[in-house]
Parts: sequence; structure tokens; C-alpha cells
Amino acid sequence: MSKAVAQGAAPGQRPRGGDRHRLTATQGLAALALDALASVAYGPEAIVLVLAAAGGNGLGFTLPVTLAIAALLAVLVASYRQVIAAFPDGGGSYAVARRHLGTRASLVAAACLILDYVLNVAVSVTAGVAALTSAFPGLYGHRLALCLAALALVTAVNLRGVVESAKLFVVPSAVFVAAIGAIVVVGLFRAAPASTYTADGHTSVLAGNATGVGALLLLKAFASGCSALTGVEAVANAVPSFRAPAARRAQRTEVALGALLGAMLIGLAVLIGRFHLQPAEGVTVLAQLADASLGHTWAFYVVQFATVVLLALAANTSFGGLPLLMSLLARDHYLPHVFALKADRQVHRHGVLALAAVSAVLLVFSGGDTNTLVPLFAIGVFVGFTICQGGMVVHWCREGAPGRSRKVLLNGFGAALTGVAAVVVTATKFTDGAWLIVVALPLLVLVLEAVHRAYGRIAERLDLGRLPEPPCRDRSLVIVPVSHLSRLTREALNAAVSLGDEVRAVTVSHLDEEDRPQAQALRRDWERWSPGVELVELACEHRGLGRPVAAYVRRVHTYHPRTRVTVLIPEVEPAHIWQRVLQNQRGAVLAHAVRRDTDAVICRLRLRLGAPPARREA
Repeated sequence: MSKAVAQGAAPGQRPRGGDRHRLTATQGLAALALDALASVAYGPEAIVLVLAAAGGNGLGFTLPVTLAIAALLAVLVASYRQVIAAFPDGGGSYAVARRHLGTRASLVAAACLILDYVLNVAVSVTAGVAALTSAFPGLYGHRLALCLAALALVTAVNLRGVVESAKLFVVPSAVFVAAIGAIVVVGLFRAAPASTYTADGHTSVLAGNATGVGALLLLKAFASGCSALTGVEAVANAVPSFRAPAARRAQRTEVALGALLGAMLIGLAVLIGRFHLQPAEGVTVLAQLADASLGHTWAFYVVQFATVVLLALAANTSFGGLPLLMSLLARDHYLPHVFALKADRQVHRHGVLALAAVSAVLLVFSGGDTNTLVPLFAIGVFVGFTICQGGMVVHWCREGAPGRSRKVLLNGFGAALTGVAAVVVTATKFTDGAWLIVVALPLLVLVLEAVHRAYGRIAERLDLGRLPEPPCRDRSLVIVPVSHLSRLTREALNAAVSLGDEVRAVTVSHLDEEDRPQAQALRRDWERWSPGVELVELACEHRGLGRPVAAYVRRVHTYHPRTRVTVLIPEVEPAHIWQRVLQNQRGAVLAHAVRRDTDAVICRLRLRLGAPPARREA
């Protein structure tokens, strides 16, 4: 039997059921790899800016540093392929650490991933808008509005499902990869730059009097360039988003991501040395490379436009990975359980909206400025890398699988490299704002632990996991608050006599002279109607509503402790949504007061108002 038939679809047919809303390997690249692919727009530049402090001699080390980063990339890809196979339910470093390193380490890994995903959205959107305003300076004053608009667009697309977003992002991803490939291929055949128009007139940031290249400078350049590795873990975090066989498709996506990213990084580093490129203020390294390789023609603008689009859409990686991670944390009782819910299109809608809200706050805080956010970026990712690979070392030692020594060596070497990178990045960027991440990480872990303790207390009070005592029948009393006679009152009493052994209607009468006639009229009409239900008047000196009813319920509990009290609150459900603003919210006030001050069961009976009945002709 073929795999297609075994999975419920005939060969050649489209996937059925929920599989339609899951990713293929190609769609996985578009949905989950945009962050990593787009990092070639700022990863090489981060290396060059650091090495520029050593002048021309420093720039000569661009390719060796890039090769070291590519080697680390290969280690990470190999490691995360193993993570995908060992943890097909997703979660990445969180899942690995939770099984092998303990609860606290798993929460640190989860906190790192959460911070990285949120920062990725903010950095990607601001970087994309910055590229746009560089091409159109007139938009510079509207950066924040453009950032929020781009965030709203990506959020709306992801609310329709990760597959829908992947379909929309396949073309921009392909155009960007093709554009970078064209720069590299064409540039390798040029002996000199085709154009320097973009950099002309801009001040070089190359240090003219520096000659020495020390180990610390190279280490700092390596750590800064490792920002290009952010997003490599996103595929392992979102394995359940792929179509069956999910693990195999995710592994192919991970390998394709590593191959594309490594080739682009190395190719651009070769061109930087070939064209003796110097970083300049106000011009990106990628723009200079496009100018030197393709010339200042329409192809140059295609590259720039593709970069703008992909940087703005790179936020989609977070929308594909973080909601799944939040669902795992919610399943383990470290986040509110609402984050584990899925919509019809296999979307963790609450996670998507939470990510969008926090990212919007960051955008407003930064004013849409990329430089404000970049120092906070990538620290959490390296800590997560280190925890994940350390956990995989423990995994292979416990599993005893064939080739264990080789796998332990691979993951151990990767953990050492990423650990050093995490320390160096934190130290070098601490005063530039990285201290916020150092503070935020433990605070986020404390929040996750507090949520878990709260769920533990709730579970203990509910006796979850233990057989409850046999049910017993108590005397039941239903209390119905009323203020006038109407069809709503009748329907409420009909429901109440069906629910309880005894029914009492209560009304709050104020001692003001102006309210006394209304109370007398209700008492008179009640006696005339004679519904067979006692009307209890609750006198109140102030114009309160909820407190008198709650006090009456407490008195009932005091004199009849074994009576099950239900407060049935009748309300009108308007025929149109806009008519809700006409309601006095009396039911909400009553429900809040009774819930806050008593243990009574609250039942809110809604009478739906349809079309008015037709009048009978005489």
C-alpha cells in the first residue's frame, strides 16, 4: 500500500482533512525560513563593520570568519535534523531540555525562544521599513506607521493559517534567493566592480590608522556575524505544521535552509574580498554588492525591492514557530491553556494575536528604529542553541544508539561554539541594551513558573487525578433577580422552576422617595399576576444592585448551609450587535458581585429577541 493511500488520500489526490492546512517542504522554507534567509542582508554587514575597526587588514578576514560561521551552521543543521527525528512533536530546545536537562533548563530555553521570536518580528519589520525609507526618503517620518501596517498585514495573513501565509511568501522568497544567487554568480565573473554609484558620496567607516587584527576582534566579528544564524531552529520548533511524514519533510526543509544560507553567506563574503568593499554610512553592504555585481540598473532595484519585501516578511518565521511553542507550554501548564486552542485552519489564534500585540509594543517603544532593537537580538537564540545541543549530548548518552560517539562529539562541539558565541555577544552588546535581555530572561522564567504553580493549586483544589466522592443531592434554591414584569420575567421563572426545588424572586428597593412608587407598583402587579413564586424585597440605602443580592445569598448560606443556591440572571439578547450598546449591563453587574462575594452558581439566561410578532387584524 502506498503512503498516500495509507494516509487516507489516493495517489495523485490532494491531502484530505487537516493535512490541507499543513506544510510541504517547499512551503516550510517560505513559512519558517524567511528569518534565516533574510539574515544575509545584515549578517555579512555585521562582520564587516566589526572588522573595519582594523582597517583594510581586518576586512581581509571576512571570508575566514564567514567560513567559521558556515561551519557552525553545518553543525547546527546536523544537530537540528537529529532534534527533529528525536522530537517529532516540535518544541526544539524546549522539548529537548524538558526531557533531558530538567524543568528549569527547559524554561530558560523556552524563554530564550519566546524573546527571540518576538524580537525577530520587531527587527524584521523595522529593517524592511528602513530599507524602504532608504529608497524613498520622504517616508522616513512615517516609519512607525509603516511598521505597524506591515505587522498588521503579516498578522492577518497568519490568522488565515500557516499554509496560507506560506503560499503567499513562496514567490518573494524565491525572488530573493534568485537575486542573491545572481549577485554571486555574476560577481564571480567580474574582475572589477561594475558600478560604485551607490557608495559614492558616502563616508567610509573604515579605520585608516589600524593595522593589527587580534583574536578578540575576530571573536567579536564571529559573534556578530552569527546573527545570520537566527531562525535555524524554527523548523525544529514547528514540526507538527508539516504534512505527513512530518519529521522527514521537516528534515529536508532544515537541510535546504542550511544549504541555501551557507551558499549565500560564503558567496557574498567572497565578493566582499574580490571587490575590496568598504562599509559606508547610509549604504548597506548588500546594496554595494548588488551595485558592484549587477551595475546600477533595473536589476539593482529588483534586489533592493526583494530585500525590502523579504525583511518585512521574515517576521513570518515567528508566527509559524512561536504559537506552536506557546501551545506546548500551555499543554505543560506553563502558559494559560487558551494558547493550546486551535482554530478551524489549524491556527493557534491566541498565540498569533499575543505575538502581534507584544511586537507592536516593541515597535512603539523603539519608534520603528532598527538600531534600538538590534542590540537585543540573537542573545537568546545562542543560549537556546547551547541548551538544545547540551540536551542532545545527554540524549545520545542515554539512548545508546549506533554512532553515539560521533553524535555526542558533534553536539558537544556545537554546544561549545554556541556557548562561546552567547557569552561574547552578551559581553560586547551589554551596554548597548543587551542588559534588558539579561534581566528579561529570568523574569520570564519566573512568570512561567508562577503560571505553573497557579495551575498546580487549581488542580489540587479540584482533586484532579483522584476519584471524587459519589454525587449526592442537596436541596436546591434558585434566586431570580427581577425589577419589573415582562416576558423576560416569565421566561426566567419558567427556567427557574425547572431547575430548583424552591424558587424565590428578589427585587432591590431603594429608600429614595422617587423610587418608592416603582417598588409599590411591582409589588401590586406581582400579587395580581400570582405566579406562585415568593417575591422578596431587599431594602438598600444606596443605589446598589449587586451587593444587596450577594448579601441575601450569604444569608441563605448562613441559615441553610446544605442548600445549593443558584442565581439565575435574566438578560435580553438583542437582534442586532449594535443594539448591545443600548443595554444597561445590569446582568454583568449582578454576576460580578455574586461571583466575587459568594459561592453560588451563576446562570445567565439570555432571551433572544427576534422579529416582532405580526399584529392580528380585528
